[in-house]
Amino acid sequence: MSYHLKKIAAILILFMSVQSCGVYNFTGGDVGTAQTYKVNYFQNYASQSPGSTFDPGLDRDFTIALQEVIQNQTSLDLVTNDADLLYEGEIVEYRVSPMTATAEQNAAQNRLTISIQVRFFNRTKEDVDFDQRFSFFFDYPANSLLESVRSEAHEVIFERLTQDIFNASLADW
Repeated sequence: MSYHLKKIAAILILFMSVQSCGVYNFTGGDVGTAQTYKVNYFQNYASQSPGSTFDPGLDRDFTIALQEVIQNQTSLDLVTNDADLLYEGEIVEYRVSPMTATAEQNAAQNRLTISIQVRFFNRTKEDVDFDQRFSFFFDYPANSLLESVRSEAHEVIFERLTQDIFNASLADW
């Protein structure tokens, strides 16, 4: 192959590889033509579900966690008015349940479960809108108070819930 053909081939390969970098996204998020997103405040209605309790501040903490996941994994801008992507919903369950028992029929492990009802609207691609419930849990020793594991439990549960919501709304698998 002549020197000029090699040079042209190298430039084409370089050009194609640079072009493809703009399309690939390591997070798997596909925002399409959307440029903005809004996360409405997730009200805490957990106490309306039998067996659930109310945890003050959970609504604020979850709303912020979802905003941060979208902000960190996309190039979208967070806005407070009309947005291309809208997330809204409610916290519908915050329940502690005994999971396993000892030989003396006492709880050996408890499970904190948080469930979120999410409505997602995509103004740029309406056929992907959804209204779905997401739920996850954290197991901890029954001899521990929820107060002592609350921070870790919320972190683990929020990480999973927000990633599941992100994947349902923006991952194009």
